[in-house]
Amino acid sequence: MQRDGGARKSTLLYADALPDRTNYRERARYARGVYDLGQNLYAFLAPNGSWNETNTGLIVGRGESLLVDTQVDLPHTRSMLELMRPLTATCPIRYLVNTHADGDHCWGNELVADAEIISSQACYEEMQELSPKAFMSLGKLGSLLKLVGRLTGVARYRSIGSWWQAMLAPYDARPVKLTLPSRRFTGECRIDVGGREVHLLEVGPMHTRGDVLVYVPDARTLFAGDAAFIDVTPVLWAGPVEQWISTLDKILQMDVDVIIPGHGLVTDKTGIRQLRDYWTFLDTEVRQRFNLGMGAKKAAYDIAHSTEFTCSQFAQWDSPERLLVSVYTLYRWFERRTDHPKLLERLRIFAEEAEFASTFPGATPVRLHPARYHTNSEPNAQVFERSVDQSAGDPSPGKHKAG
Repeated sequence: MQRDGGARKSTLLYADALPDRTNYRERARYARGVYDLGQNLYAFLAPNGSWNETNTGLIVGRGESLLVDTQVDLPHTRSMLELMRPLTATCPIRYLVNTHADGDHCWGNELVADAEIISSQACYEEMQELSPKAFMSLGKLGSLLKLVGRLTGVARYRSIGSWWQAMLAPYDARPVKLTLPSRRFTGECRIDVGGREVHLLEVGPMHTRGDVLVYVPDARTLFAGDAAFIDVTPVLWAGPVEQWISTLDKILQMDVDVIIPGHGLVTDKTGIRQLRDYWTFLDTEVRQRFNLGMGAKKAAYDIAHSTEFTCSQFAQWDSPERLLVSVYTLYRWFERRTDHPKLLERLRIFAEEAEFASTFPGATPVRLHPARYHTNSEPNAQVFERSVDQSAGDPSPGKHKAG
């Protein structure tokens, strides 16, 4: 599964019960399951890396192991842990590292509560700002918006509600009990995992305010969390983008052969260079429009429909609508606003992102970018009408040895 140029290849070891389907029950570009990275390192990959399709890692030492991240809810976390059980039965999980505060990397913590949970101090603080129930309430709000959207003159609410529902349909984080890290650090932290040294490197704020890399020097392997998205559009929640680019430069200078991204395929430094190209491209394009006095929303639409973007590899990446959130964040930094968006502003941006997604018919996940749409009042925007299929529920735990 690794890209050309890497020193090692990942091999599917334990496949999920539905290995060829994404969480959205669409065709997977690679199998869902636990991959053997060699040297007693493993990764759980969730294709195709879109919303809450999150990769995790397992570092095995003598008689114990370290888990890198959990999943967005309890069913998905249980399924992941069940796939890992043949590995953790003799080397139980002693440590759990949360690479950052996004729920798809930490809301399954309660199922690994016997382990020592570790994060950066900034991650710990940010984890407490959004509850799983509040996040899942977007689904109910989406249902209401779909009803309101049937009224004359407010059809846009139907598209927003449908997208929110579709995005959350595979997940249920409402029963989650937020389980916070018991050990926090700033800068760097080193852990002995059954005789092998693991380095935790704080690199935020960038994607979020407390991003952490998990580096295994004896295997030249890096679990990058959401510092890396491969063939999936990244999103800049916190910024500044210069910090993200600096982090990618740091990874490129590290003694690393294998890199496990937070979302997407296992890669090597080739994937990191492509991600760096994305951020330098977007930074340049957004800054040009900012200097022209163009608003953030208009800039996002203008970039998305520019020849430079549509003819680039970035236009083929999963979930291209995330570009809009990153544009808003870049504008905040250009305006020297270092405060973080309040709840109402976040909801407004997330609603605009739902509309923005409909300008990419045919993008993946398909159910978030359906081909049936019509144009609304927003220039270059299109609204989809297809109702959301609610059949995409939680995966049933199960595995089989990959042959």
